[in-house]
Amino acid sequence: MDVKTVERWLQDETRIPHMRHQWAAAEALGAETAVLWPDAIRNTVKTGPDKEVLTVYPYRSACPKSIWRNLINSARNEIVFAGYTNYFLWLEHPNLAKVLKRKAQQGCKIRFLVGDPESDVTRRREEVESVPLTVSTRIRITLSEIEQLRDVPGVEARHGDEHIAMSVFRFDAEMLVTPHLARLVGHDSPMLHLRRYQDDGLFDRFAYHASELWSNGRDVWQQPEPTGPTRSD
Repeated sequence: MDVKTVERWLQDETRIPHMRHQWAAAEALGAETAVLWPDAIRNTVKTGPDKEVLTVYPYRSACPKSIWRNLINSARNEIVFAGYTNYFLWLEHPNLAKVLKRKAQQGCKIRFLVGDPESDVTRRREEVESVPLTVSTRIRITLSEIEQLRDVPGVEARHGDEHIAMSVFRFDAEMLVTPHLARLVGHDSPMLHLRRYQDDGLFDRFAYHASELWSNGRDVWQQPEPTGPTRSD
């Protein structure tokens, strides 16, 4: 962005930048837009059910990486990664496994809910997306990454199929939700940033969704039961 534009922001505290400039500045400074421009929040105070919606991004990729880092680092009790592949996490946060291991050692419960690379749901989605980096490949990359956390107490991973159309990422009382659109991959779909303020609000509804899918998930690291007859000595 133009230097003179930034100078005008500093000279006039009532001047609020366009939203895309707020995102860019927040990314560069590693801060929330609400911290940099609190008046922007005050001017749009919400009192209805939508007050739990902090920010809406037309594309998941428009959310600054600093938001993800801040949410991960600030979570103390629970982190849930319920994306079908979760592939982008490792791409955008190279040291994520080390960070999550430290979080788990500090008492934070960490859960991964990922798709099954061998399921029919995954194969159908691959046909829909029709991209070189297939869904099953992206899932296997995540499985390879979380293998580093396999023996860390407090870290769990399960397979699930029913969250193929929606990703939910929870960090204590904040959440990022991505409803997947038609043939689009995750980073091209919209995303909501939520913060819990009330019982049975938007946050609780999506938390219920993730919890139900987790309860029906299959342990990624569970050893398969032996099949066929066994020979006794």
